[in-house]
Amino acid sequence: MRKLKNSELDRLSVVGFKEAEKTPIIIILDNIRSLNNIGSVFRTSDAFLIEKIYLCGITATPPHKDIHKTALGSTETVAWEYVENTLDLVKRLQTNNVKVYSIEQAENATMLNNFAPKRQTTYALVFGNEVKGVSQDVVNASDTVIEIPQYGTKHSLNISVSCGVVVWDVFSKLRTLEKT
Repeated sequence: MRKLKNSELDRLSVVGFKEAEKTPIIIILDNIRSLNNIGSVFRTSDAFLIEKIYLCGITATPPHKDIHKTALGSTETVAWEYVENTLDLVKRLQTNNVKVYSIEQAENATMLNNFAPKRQTTYALVFGNEVKGVSQDVVNASDTVIEIPQYGTKHSLNISVSCGVVVWDVFSKLRTLEKT
């Protein structure tokens, strides 16, 4: 098996990305401290044609060298916006029929493997602070909570890893829905 060269990957141009049909997923970063995590979320969002990223609270915004280091240019492709108050954003999105799901460990959470997205629905996925997680008021306002099942001793994933796991899962389930 031969590894592919970068020139063989059929990558979209920046213009092509902006014109491409987006996956109906919005990412909300609720008070993320690490600039590298923010950059990684941009990169994941680019990979799966995410509709938009909202950077909230203390979450830093581009341009910044530490975001750029892990984003690898995806801050130029993925639409993003800074919103100071995450809860206000959640309420605004819900009035526009966006389903807001916090990614958190909580009572009565839906396990990610049991989550079944629906057609013609836009999902906003909220990822929280590296220490405190998604703020409780945002969890309370969410339409539901999705939890990533974990079986080891830590029960804690880095926010950029959590984002990759959840976005891939939801993206692949949405793609399967398109084919049926």
